[in-house]
Amino acid sequence: QGQLDESGGGLVQAGSSLRLSCAASGITFEQGAIAWFRQAPGKEREGVACISKAGSSTTYGDSVTGRTAISGARARSTVHLRMRNLKVENTTVYYCAAGPTECWYGLSNPSEFTSWGLGPQVPVSS
Repeated sequence: QGQLDESGGGLVQAGSSLRLSCAASGITFEQGAIAWFRQAPGKEREGVACISKAGSSTTYGDSVTGRTAISGARARSTVHLRMRNLKVENTTVYYCAAGPTECWYGLSNPSEFTSWGLGPQVPVSS
């Protein structure tokens, strides 16, 4: 199923930007996607952004569209997430995930992703 190592995260001030990276190794499926999800305490896991493994298409969650960008370098198997204008209510844990699915479907169905990172905490201060 592979391994996903996340980096970035930590305390962020409201109004500033966030940058997270996810390094994938041992991901054997040729097609599929790598995505970022987030989950606040007591809430369902929410799809943030997704990029196809080939890097040819991206999909974004409705709540982050317009201020979020996901990019990937297939050769290095690393995916980056950049989100600007963070809000205090965005304080949550962000997870990187990979799976043999299409972004348009998988971002709304987290169970389609078979590999998950540990999830860096991103607290946003006012």
